[in-house]
Amino acid sequence: MKAVRFHTKRDIRVEDVPDPDAELAPHEVLIEPLLCGICGTDLHEYVAGPIVTPQTPNVLTGAVLPQILGHEFSARIVRAGAEARNLKPGDRVSIQPLLAPDDDYYAKRGLLHLSEILGVIGLSHQWGGLGERAVIDARNAIPIPPTLTDAQGALVEPAAVAVYGVDRSRLRPGGSVLISGAGPIGALTILAAKAAGAGTIFVSERNPQRLQRAVALGAGIIGINPDEQDVAEVARSHTEDGVGVDAALECVGNENAFNGCIKAVRRQGVVVQVGLHTRPATVDPMLWALKDISIEATWCYPVQIWPRIIKMIESGLFPVEKVVTAEIAVQDVVERGFDALLDPKATNLKVLVRVNE
Repeated sequence: MKAVRFHTKRDIRVEDVPDPDAELAPHEVLIEPLLCGICGTDLHEYVAGPIVTPQTPNVLTGAVLPQILGHEFSARIVRAGAEARNLKPGDRVSIQPLLAPDDDYYAKRGLLHLSEILGVIGLSHQWGGLGERAVIDARNAIPIPPTLTDAQGALVEPAAVAVYGVDRSRLRPGGSVLISGAGPIGALTILAAKAAGAGTIFVSERNPQRLQRAVALGAGIIGINPDEQDVAEVARSHTEDGVGVDAALECVGNENAFNGCIKAVRRQGVVVQVGLHTRPATVDPMLWALKDISIEATWCYPVQIWPRIIKMIESGLFPVEKVVTAEIAVQDVVERGFDALLDPKATNLKVLVRVNE
């Protein structure tokens, strides 16, 4: 079968690999990935990896480079093991990609995403969403209703990141929020904030095309280019008594963006770190103290969030499909996917790869 495999920095290949073994364990399912998103984590691996892809066998899964990529995807069930009673051939599913031992301290407490022995389908697992077939644990295949498209099913994973960030911000209906960064996660966070009832949404983004797309996601979104405007000043000028926003979510993983959120939030506001920093940042904890603010840091999402996200999408409350700007074929994944998204002048926001029809 064809699969997109990451070998090392700047080395991603579309190549032939063996099909999954025909024999399924009772708790496993054989799936055909349908649509798969290219994530910021995938881009980080391509540019600077290996980072989280395993150079030595993963302790939980045994996976090692080269790695079949793809952890944001929808799929179709081909065959189900004897214990996968809620799944049958032909069912469409959204993949929850996180794996941890059942007896893990965190997993036993419903916090699987915090396990120190973590495997991720498409990053540190034998299979991924950018292969024509895969074998996964049935618990990682969450059924989606007929009303959801393949694209919406593929977007549940990044949407979960966005919703979890908004949950941690303690944003209330009618509240004000700053979202720093209008990449795919930032754009989904805008939609998640709207779904949570935000009254005023500010978005800060340096790329003019992405900023324009972000503002077009709904009425009442105020766009800010931080190269041309003072983010905190704009936020204060549009909030009651000029105090600043109730919450700010940093979706870039950038020191300046994070400190901009600190300055823009009101006293006793909440700043949520959603973007992943790849290097230490210089911060001013004294300012945190003077403003009496809360700093929240997020990692992935609680895996129980999947049914909630699916219901939000199905109801129309969370139109995740609005962030998709391109659907490409597997053979174009490097040129029209990875390289296009890394272009500083990129016009694309979210690129989905069609793996199977």
